[in-house]
Amino acid sequence: MEFAHRLLLVISVTAFVFMLIGLYKPWIMLWWEDVQNRRQVIKLYGSIALFACIVYCTTYFFIVR
Repeated sequence: MEFAHRLLLVISVTAFVFMLIGLYKPWIMLWWEDVQNRRQVIKLYGSIALFACIVYCTTYFFIVR
């Protein structure tokens, strides 16, 4: 369970870093899309970071602790 807990933390931090990179240059992080804009970066990587962070916090308070 500890591996899954740390994996969620790494996914959350990585998605947040990718979101910051995508806010600077959206085409770097959304190269497969026809249109790249900052709103799509926030929707994709922000939702991944938020979901992983919520699951990480939930597992921390209810399972790991």
